[in-house]
Amino acid sequence: MRLLLGGLLALAGLVGAGVARADTTCTTTTPVTAAFGNVGNAAAAPSFTTTTFTITCNTAALSLLATASVRACIGIGVGSTGVAISPLRRMTNTTADPLSFQLFTSAAYSTIWGLTPGTSPGPQVVDLNYSVPLLTGGSGAVTVTIYGRIPASQTLAAGSYSTAFNGADVRLEYAYNEVLLGTATAPAACTTATGVSGHKTATGGFPFTVTATVLPQCSAYVTTDMDFGTSAGTITANIDRTSTIGLTCLNRTAYTIALDNGLYANGSVRRMRHTTNPAFFIPYALYRESTRTQRWGSTANVDLVSGTGTGSAQTLTVYGRAPPTVGAVAAGSYSDQIKVTITY
Repeated sequence: MRLLLGGLLALAGLVGAGVARADTTCTTTTPVTAAFGNVGNAAAAPSFTTTTFTITCNTAALSLLATASVRACIGIGVGSTGVAISPLRRMTNTTADPLSFQLFTSAAYSTIWGLTPGTSPGPQVVDLNYSVPLLTGGSGAVTVTIYGRIPASQTLAAGSYSTAFNGADVRLEYAYNEVLLGTATAPAACTTATGVSGHKTATGGFPFTVTATVLPQCSAYVTTDMDFGTSAGTITANIDRTSTIGLTCLNRTAYTIALDNGLYANGSVRRMRHTTNPAFFIPYALYRESTRTQRWGSTANVDLVSGTGTGSAQTLTVYGRAPPTVGAVAAGSYSDQIKVTITY
């Protein structure tokens, strides 16, 4: 009995006196890109996206009935193109035009995801509790979701937008407790460095990128007719007239404008036709500039007019010329119709 009792007392002393000191390490996976996709200028509704990653904590073997508890703070900073976390983060396109967005800790989109514990907005806090078997050690894992939102009613420029979160912008800080018997209590905070089994900080562990695309857009097309006026008999000198093409394109939207040869062209020579006698025509030409030397046509990289949208209405001038005619011209009205093609 004495030997047995002594053995029990020795065992009880061993269990009661041991303070766990096994190493605990937490790591994270890399989130996929948080892609908002196509975002409309001055959109009436916000856009949303999510991305996920996993935090896993591993603790070396302790004892048969050991447990570990980890409190981790997952922080996200301003991003590579940002200037502040709150009230809105920012991504930019290649010409540094801004697009505002925000990252949140839940699907309620009410709590902004910050970087540093003890500040506002603060990081996301997660707790992991798991057993630590004697032979294998133990681990716990939790999947974390980042919720992104782009507010509505932004005036945007066309382009591909992005911002990267890496290095000091993605921060994992955690404190942990380990006990040989029973249930470990969670540290009071992830920043707690005393009175706990351990405390660690790591940066750069879960880099990710946020992207969005604002598609080019043109609208509000307005054209005016070109009227060469009235000529008495044969046209003996150039008649120069103008008309306009109006459009409104999203800022940074590159566009081209093509004019076809009309309904009655002879090869590349545009012609107006007599409205009642289809055997008679008057040739004319359309140009891109006032000196009337550069033809305005429909061949890419040759005779189109190109431009870039500003977000406001733009007006382009079409310069027309009816040259002197050869031979008799029947009296009456002549007309043609030009198709305008805007590509963006």
